[in-house]
Amino acid sequence: MPTLPATGYPLLPIQRALRSLAPIVLALLLALPVLAVLGAWLPQAEGGAQSGAILRDMAATVLPDYLWTTLWLGLSVAVGAAVVGTATAAAVTLFDFRGRRQLEWLLLLPLAMPAYVTAYAYTDFLQFSGPLQVWLRATFGLEGRLLPEVRSLGGAVWVFIFSLYPYVYLLARTALGERAAHLMEAARLLGASPARRMRRVALPLARPAVAAGVALVLMETLADFGVASYFGIQTFTTGIYKTWLSMDDRLAAAQLATFLLALVALLLQLELRAQRRMRFATGGVGRAGSAEAQPTRLRGPGCAAAWLVCALPVLMGFVAPVLFMLRPLAADWSVLPWDRFVQWAGNSVRLGGITAVLAMGIALALAFAVRRRGGALTRAVVQLVGLGYAVPGAVIVVGLLLPVGWLQAAAPGWGLSALLTTTAVGIVWAYLVRFCAVALQSVQSGYARIPASLDDSARMLGVGGMGLLARVHWPLLKRSTAAAALLVFVDVMKELPATIVLRPFDSDTLAVVAYQLARDERLGEAALPSLALVAVGLVPVILLSRTLRGSSR
Repeated sequence: MPTLPATGYPLLPIQRALRSLAPIVLALLLALPVLAVLGAWLPQAEGGAQSGAILRDMAATVLPDYLWTTLWLGLSVAVGAAVVGTATAAAVTLFDFRGRRQLEWLLLLPLAMPAYVTAYAYTDFLQFSGPLQVWLRATFGLEGRLLPEVRSLGGAVWVFIFSLYPYVYLLARTALGERAAHLMEAARLLGASPARRMRRVALPLARPAVAAGVALVLMETLADFGVASYFGIQTFTTGIYKTWLSMDDRLAAAQLATFLLALVALLLQLELRAQRRMRFATGGVGRAGSAEAQPTRLRGPGCAAAWLVCALPVLMGFVAPVLFMLRPLAADWSVLPWDRFVQWAGNSVRLGGITAVLAMGIALALAFAVRRRGGALTRAVVQLVGLGYAVPGAVIVVGLLLPVGWLQAAAPGWGLSALLTTTAVGIVWAYLVRFCAVALQSVQSGYARIPASLDDSARMLGVGGMGLLARVHWPLLKRSTAAAALLVFVDVMKELPATIVLRPFDSDTLAVVAYQLARDERLGEAALPSLALVAVGLVPVILLSRTLRGSSR
């Protein structure tokens, strides 16, 4: 056995130790922001002695508003998304009517619309000086405000419901289509009416799926910055940025981030419990394709009602915002910043491409480590990385800048602050912390389709280590890794909170420019980068709809 020079230690055990240590180090780097936020409460942290006083001051001033607004917003969005997502899923799954196949994939289109883009579109069209109220005043001789204020808590609830309901729709549709079929058939044979079958059989079985979808909706709502900031809503996310950037108090920002992180952790646990119940409900489920379990045919008023239930969310969540943004583009193309648009798009594509490639490589490395050495420690650190997508961008930003501030104060000559805030290093790191989970899930799903017998055969033929990954796994994982890279690329293009704070100087992206133009009331100019983001977001939605159509055949 070869040895290391001057030591005499065998090389192979050391190589194995390093290979086992690499995934752990990689996972800790990706988990550093969360650990740093939690570390702000330690007495040894800078300013730790003041944490209690700062928390008391916040509790007496802004914290109740942040908590109440966040809870009220989350509760309203959860109820609305659950109702809309479940109703649309039940309509296209349990009933058959003209146009049902088209509506099945049209209901996914709001996934391509970032919530903050939807907020800009509605504000431009419905505000006091918007075309709708101007036309109403001119036509009917009215004065003053004719519609409720768009920039309000109610307006944010409206935007989030019709932007995020597809999360509930997707999971509820799967549950109703695959898990309720045989019980619906049994209830029909026992003489239950369609309404009773849906109320007593289908919807209770879909409840775990709806709960999981609502948890995802709530996590997206809590992580939002664009809508809350643009509408002037005091949530935990906007409070974190205000505390950090306006008040220049990173310890208070970190403490706020821990509250938000605790809420997200609670939602994640609820989502995992719902997923376990979904797996329990799957046991013994028959196929949905049996003759007795076919959807009920609707005609006349029933068909019109199903169309209304399914078409209204598509209209409110996608068609109307796109038309609202196309209006200023069609009115005057000359005011649009076409020259700078190419630069903004280039910055977005560059950051998205770099992050997608790195995330794909990290996901492959971690998934391969689990495949080869599926020990408890390796699986634990990989699961830690998999939780990154649930961490809001505001928490990631604070978690990255907090230790940088500590190190900069301890060693000013190192220039760590400039390295992470004036280059692409910091922002790509933040993207990887948030979106590596997306790539990891896709790659692991690809590995699940590769039988372990292929690995054993390759080892018998003398192929092991990286050769196993390059010659056996990679050809079978190309589609999964391509899908992972695409999903990460699109998510990076739409990411707003981390990009605003960590982007390099003079490197604005489409998301940042759309937010800044809308904040400056230049909504007509914000339409161009916003529509570009929508066009990019349509790509994974189209692929998802094709996958769902293929699996339903």
